[in-house]
Amino acid sequence: MSRRTDTLTVGGKPMTLIGTEVSVGDKAPEFTALKADMSPYSLSDAGDKVKVISVVTSLDTGVCETQTIRFNEEAAKLEDVVIITISVDLPFAQKRFCSANDIDNVITLSDYRELDFGTKYGFEIEELRLLSRGIVVLDKDNTVKHVEYVSENSNQPDYDKALEVVKGLI
Repeated sequence: MSRRTDTLTVGGKPMTLIGTEVSVGDKAPEFTALKADMSPYSLSDAGDKVKVISVVTSLDTGVCETQTIRFNEEAAKLEDVVIITISVDLPFAQKRFCSANDIDNVITLSDYRELDFGTKYGFEIEELRLLSRGIVVLDKDNTVKHVEYVSENSNQPDYDKALEVVKGLI
């Protein structure tokens, strides 16, 4: 398993990302995480649509809340696109957050149990057992078309760049 120590800071402190970093052109690895009802959800469940995976550290932080609300709003405008928000928050906490913020256009998944997504996509923060912030865009065949690993976890990702790629795929 690879370790990258020069790519992420949290509050100005360097952190270690572990797992396999994905790059544009890679075939997206299959992963399984949990939906709010604790049932498994795999990448293949999203079918042959364009996919946006919005990776957040915790829905209960301001930056992650903003990111999730933004993609929920964008999802309402996009056809044939599945937007997945993934964190290690417990499914119960995700359900509460979605209810409180009218999040109903994105699929929220919890990677808390095995960090299957975090490890396979290189978003796991070793020191915190949380996911780093970022975005992964996949085409209908699950080829990575855009990936962003945010270097300072308190910064927003580049929504416009990700959405530009998405719009070019639909």
